[in-house]
Formats: sequence, C-alpha cells, structure tokens
Amino acid sequence: MRVLDGEIPSEGDFDAENGRGGDGGDGGDFGSGHFPGDSFHEPDGWMEDYELAFVRSRTPMPYVVVVPVHTDQLGRVEEVGTLLRVSNEGSIVERALVAGRVMHNEELRHCIMRHVTRDLGPLALPALPISMQPFMVAEFFPSQERGSFYDSRQHAIALCYIVTITGDCQARDETIDVEWTSVKSDNIQSIINQMPDGHGRIVAKALEYAGVL
Repeated sequence: MRVLDGEIPSEGDFDAENGRGGDGGDGGDFGSGHFPGDSFHEPDGWMEDYELAFVRSRTPMPYVVVVPVHTDQLGRVEEVGTLLRVSNEGSIVERALVAGRVMHNEELRHCIMRHVTRDLGPLALPALPISMQPFMVAEFFPSQERGSFYDSRQHAIALCYIVTITGDCQARDETIDVEWTSVKSDNIQSIINQMPDGHGRIVAKALEYAGVL
C-alpha cells in the first residue's frame, strides 16, 4: 500500500488531463468546475511517470495528511476515521489516512478538499480548519532507518491536519471501507498500532493535540 498516495488521476477527475477535466464523471464530483462563486482554476499539476520519478529522485515532495474525525456539538473529537485498503502485495488489508501530493500552483485548502473528496466521497462535507497551520509535520524517507515515517518511493514532507467530517462517507478508488472508531474505545490503541509506516503515530499525535490522549 502506498502510504502517501494521490498520484494518478482517475478517469473523470476534475484535475485530470492537465487540470482541465471534470466532465461530471464519478471521479471528480467535487470541484468539477470551480468553487461556488469563485473564479478558481484547478492546478495544472499532474506529471508523466518519468517526470515524477525524476523529481522524486532529486527533491522532497510536498504532501498533506488528513486525520478525519467526528466531533460532538461542543467540537470535542468523538471518533477517528481510517481507510481500509488492500496492501500493494494484495494479501492483507491495511489501515491508512487520507493523504496525497500537493499539486503545482495549488492552495493547501484545495488540496485537502481534493484528497478528502477522492477518498471519502463527494458527500463527506469536510469542515476545513480555519488556519492552515498543521498540527504536525511528518518527514517520510525512502529508508526505514531514517525514522518512524517511511515511503519506499520518495522523501516527502507531509503537513498533517485534523478535519471534521460532517457528511456521509463512501469508499472510493483503492479504499475498501471507511471505518470510524470511538476515541474512548478499548480498540483505539490497537488500531493506532496497526497502521503502517508512521500513520499510527500521526493519529496518536492528532488525538494528543485534540486533548483526547
């Protein structure tokens, strides 16, 4: 499983074909044109495989990682959402967070919305944070000896955000299911421990930041 995903646009994605897709296909329900009342243009950020490999070999890649949560009426975190995905080997199901690359000329807010919509569906209705200050920065290396965060493809700098989900989630793309776990559940620590290559540490830090752990 790619710990930091979001490289290749699905057919119909709003930013496919050099950021000029969005014909109403099922891969691009959010932002198939522009933000309501805005003259926003989607970023022209996709690269061919050889271009992406060249850049990855020479510079860190910017990413966002999103910890989806449900909150109560007072804004306190009640549940954490994790994505269930089949591993690259296709043999086991692993847990992951919403994550993906920041496109060239793309605002962080748009990037977060794009990846949340891709993984959780167009009806997830995320409430984006007021500030773009991340609760942590995770540095992924292609060598497991370099630290807790690992991505075999690249050196990546991931800005991590807690995002409240107010709508209904639908598993999409490589996601089998979206599972919500109460932060008061006895299973929460077990779920954190199951998440590979540093994502569990990001969840733990998010819950600590939210005053839960």
